[in-house]
Amino acid sequence: MNTSHPRESAAHDLEHELSVLFGRARSVSLTLAAQIHPGLDAACYSMLLHLGDISPVRAADVVERTGLDKSTVSRQIARLEELGLVERVADPTDGRARQVQLTAVGTQRLNTVRADRRARLRAIFDNWSTEDITAFSALLAKLNRDL
Repeated sequence: MNTSHPRESAAHDLEHELSVLFGRARSVSLTLAAQIHPGLDAACYSMLLHLGDISPVRAADVVERTGLDKSTVSRQIARLEELGLVERVADPTDGRARQVQLTAVGTQRLNTVRADRRARLRAIFDNWSTEDITAFSALLAKLNRDL
Protein backbone atom coordinates (compact mmCIF):
# COMPACT_ATOMS: atom_id res chain seq x y z
CA MET A 1 0.00 0.00 0.00
CA ASN A 2 1.34 3.41 -0.95
CA THR A 3 1.04 5.66 2.13
CA SER A 4 1.86 8.81 0.17
CA HIS A 5 -1.22 8.44 -2.07
CA PRO A 6 -3.79 9.61 0.53
CA ARG A 7 -1.58 12.59 1.38
CA GLU A 8 -1.17 13.49 -2.31
CA SER A 9 -4.91 13.18 -2.81
CA ALA A 10 -5.58 15.36 0.23
CA ALA A 11 -3.05 17.95 -1.00
CA HIS A 12 -4.69 17.94 -4.45
CA ASP A 13 -8.15 18.44 -2.91
CA LEU A 14 -6.83 21.26 -0.73
CA GLU A 15 -5.17 22.95 -3.70
CA HIS A 16 -8.44 22.75 -5.64
CA GLU A 17 -10.51 24.18 -2.78
CA LEU A 18 -8.03 27.02 -2.23
CA SER A 19 -8.21 27.83 -5.94
CA VAL A 20 -12.02 27.98 -5.74
CA LEU A 21 -11.84 30.09 -2.55
CA PHE A 22 -9.35 32.56 -4.05
CA GLY A 23 -11.47 32.91 -7.19
CA ARG A 24 -14.59 33.59 -5.15
CA ALA A 25 -12.70 36.00 -2.89
CA ARG A 26 -11.53 37.92 -5.96
CA SER A 27 -15.13 38.11 -7.21
CA VAL A 28 -16.38 39.30 -3.81
CA SER A 29 -13.57 41.88 -3.67
CA LEU A 30 -14.63 43.29 -7.04
CA THR A 31 -18.23 43.52 -5.88
CA LEU A 32 -17.28 45.21 -2.61
CA ALA A 33 -14.88 47.57 -4.39
CA ALA A 34 -17.69 48.67 -6.71
CA GLN A 35 -19.89 49.38 -3.67
CA ILE A 36 -17.23 51.77 -2.38
CA HIS A 37 -16.74 53.46 -5.75
CA PRO A 38 -17.52 52.28 -9.30
CA GLY A 39 -13.98 53.22 -10.39
CA LEU A 40 -12.25 51.19 -7.67
CA ASP A 41 -10.41 48.06 -8.82
CA ALA A 42 -9.58 45.03 -6.68
CA ALA A 43 -5.94 46.01 -6.10
CA CYS A 44 -6.85 49.51 -4.92
CA TYR A 45 -9.65 48.04 -2.79
CA SER A 46 -7.05 45.85 -1.10
CA MET A 47 -4.86 48.91 -0.53
CA LEU A 48 -7.85 50.81 0.90
CA LEU A 49 -8.52 47.95 3.32
CA HIS A 50 -4.90 48.02 4.40
CA LEU A 51 -4.88 51.79 4.83
CA GLY A 52 -8.11 51.55 6.79
CA ASP A 53 -6.30 49.39 9.32
CA ILE A 54 -3.07 51.38 9.64
CA SER A 55 -3.61 54.98 8.55
CA PRO A 56 -2.39 57.59 8.90
CA VAL A 57 0.87 56.18 7.56
CA ARG A 58 3.73 57.18 5.30
CA ALA A 59 3.71 55.59 1.86
CA ALA A 60 7.20 54.20 2.55
CA ASP A 61 5.79 52.32 5.53
CA VAL A 62 3.05 50.88 3.32
CA VAL A 63 5.76 49.61 0.95
CA GLU A 64 7.57 47.98 3.88
CA ARG A 65 4.42 46.42 5.39
CA THR A 66 2.95 45.09 2.16
CA GLY A 67 6.06 44.04 0.27
CA LEU A 68 4.74 45.83 -2.81
CA ASP A 69 7.15 47.94 -4.82
CA LYS A 70 7.17 51.69 -4.35
CA SER A 71 5.70 52.45 -7.78
CA THR A 72 2.73 50.12 -7.21
CA VAL A 73 1.97 51.64 -3.81
CA SER A 74 2.36 55.14 -5.21
CA ARG A 75 0.06 54.41 -8.15
CA GLN A 76 -2.62 52.81 -5.95
CA ILE A 77 -2.53 55.64 -3.41
CA ALA A 78 -2.77 58.19 -6.24
CA ARG A 79 -5.82 56.37 -7.62
CA LEU A 80 -7.47 56.28 -4.18
CA GLU A 81 -6.72 59.98 -3.86
CA GLU A 82 -8.32 60.69 -7.27
CA LEU A 83 -11.45 58.86 -6.10
CA GLY A 84 -11.59 60.99 -2.95
CA LEU A 85 -11.07 57.99 -0.66
CA VAL A 86 -7.68 58.96 0.80
CA GLU A 87 -5.79 62.19 1.35
CA ARG A 88 -2.24 63.20 2.10
CA VAL A 89 -1.67 65.10 5.34
CA ALA A 90 1.36 66.50 7.11
CA ASP A 91 3.22 64.04 9.30
CA PRO A 92 2.94 65.41 12.86
CA THR A 93 6.41 64.08 13.72
CA ASP A 94 8.13 65.50 10.61
CA GLY A 95 6.66 68.56 8.91
CA ARG A 96 8.52 67.78 5.69
CA ALA A 97 6.94 64.33 5.34
CA ARG A 98 3.42 63.39 4.27
CA GLN A 99 1.13 60.67 5.51
CA VAL A 100 -1.79 59.00 3.80
CA GLN A 101 -5.11 58.58 5.56
CA LEU A 102 -8.68 57.79 4.62
CA THR A 103 -10.97 60.75 3.98
CA ALA A 104 -14.26 60.98 5.85
CA VAL A 105 -15.98 59.60 2.73
CA GLY A 106 -13.44 56.78 2.42
CA THR A 107 -13.87 55.86 6.08
CA GLN A 108 -17.67 55.90 5.87
CA ARG A 109 -17.80 53.80 2.69
CA LEU A 110 -15.22 51.33 3.96
CA ASN A 111 -17.06 50.94 7.27
CA THR A 112 -20.33 50.30 5.43
CA VAL A 113 -18.76 47.64 3.19
CA ARG A 114 -16.98 45.99 6.13
CA ALA A 115 -20.24 45.80 8.08
CA ASP A 116 -21.93 44.23 5.04
CA ARG A 117 -19.07 41.76 4.62
CA ARG A 118 -19.24 40.76 8.30
CA ALA A 119 -23.00 40.27 8.07
CA ARG A 120 -22.57 38.05 4.99
CA LEU A 121 -19.91 35.96 6.71
CA ARG A 122 -22.03 35.57 9.83
CA ALA A 123 -24.93 34.40 7.69
CA ILE A 124 -22.69 31.85 5.97
CA PHE A 125 -21.38 30.57 9.30
CA ASP A 126 -24.79 30.48 11.01
CA ASN A 127 -25.05 26.76 10.26
CA TRP A 128 -21.52 25.98 11.43
CA SER A 129 -20.81 24.86 14.97
CA THR A 130 -18.66 27.07 17.17
CA GLU A 131 -16.10 24.26 17.23
CA ASP A 132 -15.94 24.16 13.42
CA ILE A 133 -15.53 27.94 13.22
CA THR A 134 -12.78 27.86 15.85
CA ALA A 135 -10.96 24.99 14.12
CA PHE A 136 -11.27 26.63 10.69
CA SER A 137 -9.97 29.93 12.06
CA ALA A 138 -7.01 28.21 13.73
CA LEU A 139 -6.12 26.35 10.53
CA LEU A 140 -6.37 29.53 8.43
CA ALA A 141 -4.13 31.31 10.94
CA LYS A 142 -1.62 28.47 10.65
CA LEU A 143 -1.72 28.69 6.85
CA ASN A 144 -1.26 32.47 6.95
CA ARG A 145 1.76 32.14 9.26
CA ASP A 146 3.33 29.52 7.00
CA LEU A 147 2.79 31.46 3.77
